[in-house]
Amino acid sequence: MLVNLGRLISPYKLLLPLCFGVFIAADDQTVVVTLLPDMLADLRVGVSELDRASWSITGYLIGYTAAMPLMGRISDRTGYRWSFLLAMSVFTLGSALVAVAADIPGWLYGGEPEYNWLVGARVFQAIGGGAVIPIAIAAAGELVDNRHRAIAYGLIGASAEAGGVIGPLWGGGITTWLSWEWAFWLNIPFTVVAAIWILRIPPGRRNKVKVDVPAATVFAIALATSTLGLVRIGEPDALMAIYLGLAVVFTGLLIVMNQRSDDPLFPKALFRLPSFNYSNITHFLVGAVLIIGMVTVPLMAASVFGKSPLEGGLQLLRMTIAIGVGAVIGGYITQKWRTRIPSLVGLVVSAIGFLLLSSWTVDIAEPAMTIHLAVTGLGLGLLVSPIAEAALWGVSGDERGAASALLSVSRMIGMTAGLAAMTALGTVQFAELVADVPAFSLDPDVQQDIIDSATNAGVQVFTRFYLYGAVLSFIAIVPAWLMSRNRSSPD
Repeated sequence: MLVNLGRLISPYKLLLPLCFGVFIAADDQTVVVTLLPDMLADLRVGVSELDRASWSITGYLIGYTAAMPLMGRISDRTGYRWSFLLAMSVFTLGSALVAVAADIPGWLYGGEPEYNWLVGARVFQAIGGGAVIPIAIAAAGELVDNRHRAIAYGLIGASAEAGGVIGPLWGGGITTWLSWEWAFWLNIPFTVVAAIWILRIPPGRRNKVKVDVPAATVFAIALATSTLGLVRIGEPDALMAIYLGLAVVFTGLLIVMNQRSDDPLFPKALFRLPSFNYSNITHFLVGAVLIIGMVTVPLMAASVFGKSPLEGGLQLLRMTIAIGVGAVIGGYITQKWRTRIPSLVGLVVSAIGFLLLSSWTVDIAEPAMTIHLAVTGLGLGLLVSPIAEAALWGVSGDERGAASALLSVSRMIGMTAGLAAMTALGTVQFAELVADVPAFSLDPDVQQDIIDSATNAGVQVFTRFYLYGAVLSFIAIVPAWLMSRNRSSPD
């Protein structure tokens, strides 16, 4: 029995420190969901200020995404081990800055706590966190043979989802027994362990490629301006038009710079691979779907069901555990039947799951709640390995880091755009639904009617988002089919 287990683990054991780093970085994407109420209270931001409050998540997503192409190219140049150590160093420093964000204004100029300092620290922290996933995916191409690679991608995806599982629970437990700052202080010993562990595996190949920092900077600006524009989509104004106009300008500039470069940030050969292009479109849509579940499930638990942060994390756990399980299952299916079956099945199952979630009312109970969340998570998890396998098929070794980064970027841009649109639309939709409801009444019966009206409005907003998730899952079937048919050997 032990011999069989050893043989099963052997092809993947070199990936363990990389998977651990992915887990740590992914944890900090979701930990803030349950920390947010306490963080906002300390930084004097009202929970009702959804447009401001969401920036602790949106800022992390921007930094996380902006770092990926640059760090993917650095990984191609230096090897995955040294780029991993750089990423962990930035993430560690960023974690410390987030933990002391409330004190920074006082130290610098004797000012009161300011929320913007927290957002800035989260962006810096995310630059390190965002580098880890593409580094790990690229490393799998070197460390694991072709026969086991699909499962390796599934394990990396499962590590990311496991971080997403633990994040809300970790945050909920910390806010119960400690202060929110400890969620970030406790990152430091974990990153030290990851850094020491990575030194025990081969350093990875070095390639003579250029790291195009100006193009990476333009990409980050394009990403930030597009996000700033999207968060205003609920109430369009001149500022939204300016931000989106700037995003178009910088995106155009990035395309020109990439075309003229002899060694571009985004290798041109990648875009000549149809499977790579369709995989990125699929991943973008999956990212938008994923953020709907990751954000709305705990928020609905807190605002509609009146649950504590820890209880909200436990509710989300039912979906995120299923994502991790689905990622491993998807790896085995991809290894046996290639990419088409798990990708199409995953999208159909996730669409069904979101349709089930869209039927929720304030009276939803067990076991229906757990079944609906598990179905949704299982569908999303099945997609991890086939998308990575389709995207990286045919990519040369010296471009694998860049390709992995671009694939991760597509999902993160989908998540960032989805969160921005969801925040803007949710704020407007909720305001419309409660426009005729009085703010407060001394009459207990009237006050109860006010509370019920607000709760029902919240249910309508959240279930509408779940319906959007189902629609996006169905739309993603088209590029998923195309990504799996553009192979020299049939799926």
